[in-house]
Amino acid sequence: MKLSLEGKRALVTGGSRGIGLAVARMLADEGCRVAVCARNKNSIAEAVKDLESRGVEAIGVQADAQVSSDIERVVATVIDSWGAVDILVNNVGGGGRWGSWNVEETSEEVWTEVYDKNAMAAVRFTRLVIPHMRENKWGRVVTIASRFGKEGGGRPWFNMAKSAEISMMKTLAMTPYLVRDGITFNTVAPGAIMIPGTGWEQEALDDPKAFQQKLDGEFPMGRLGTPEEVASVVVFVCSEKASLLSGACLLVDGGESSSF
Repeated sequence: MKLSLEGKRALVTGGSRGIGLAVARMLADEGCRVAVCARNKNSIAEAVKDLESRGVEAIGVQADAQVSSDIERVVATVIDSWGAVDILVNNVGGGGRWGSWNVEETSEEVWTEVYDKNAMAAVRFTRLVIPHMRENKWGRVVTIASRFGKEGGGRPWFNMAKSAEISMMKTLAMTPYLVRDGITFNTVAPGAIMIPGTGWEQEALDDPKAFQQKLDGEFPMGRLGTPEEVASVVVFVCSEKASLLSGACLLVDGGESSSF
């Protein structure tokens, strides 16, 4: 399937590893110019080298998505280099394992930090790119939430932040002056994804037998997902083929969730 993304200018936040890097790679393979931002300077350099090896222009910016001035600098860097952002993938986030299951023992700072890292980072990036998308009469904003944004079961501060992301995308998709300028707003909500260096990998290393029992008992497919499986959906949502897809929240979880 031809996705008609050649030459598009994409920004993937948190794009140096995991789902973000997988999305950046697939966008590059479709012919997009790709910019990534993250906190780790070395991982950004490696990501840019990887993307350039795919035959496209790439930009890497070291930034903390919880700092508004850093977000402004990231977007300004891409605009100064390429003139606009056609595709924004709000991937930066996290915090699903922060705090304690004991709510009273978890400080208010955890709630606010998780919300800021997820929902408010998406708000700030989205607000900055919208004017350029409107000017060009084309744009795609895709926010990576979580199945825990659609149902209970996770830690409440994480669920709250991810629900806010889904709500924002849906509400923007119902805003006529934005969507009639050719912009779509969607959410992709992954389930459990095996990413090196994360809690899932550590669980598998600490007790392989217990981890396999968890997979057999809690996951219909008997396995976790991969970043590439999520990225494939994200890239389709960014494409010309998905022009009528707006305001959707697409679960990519192998049937893990209980919600419809």
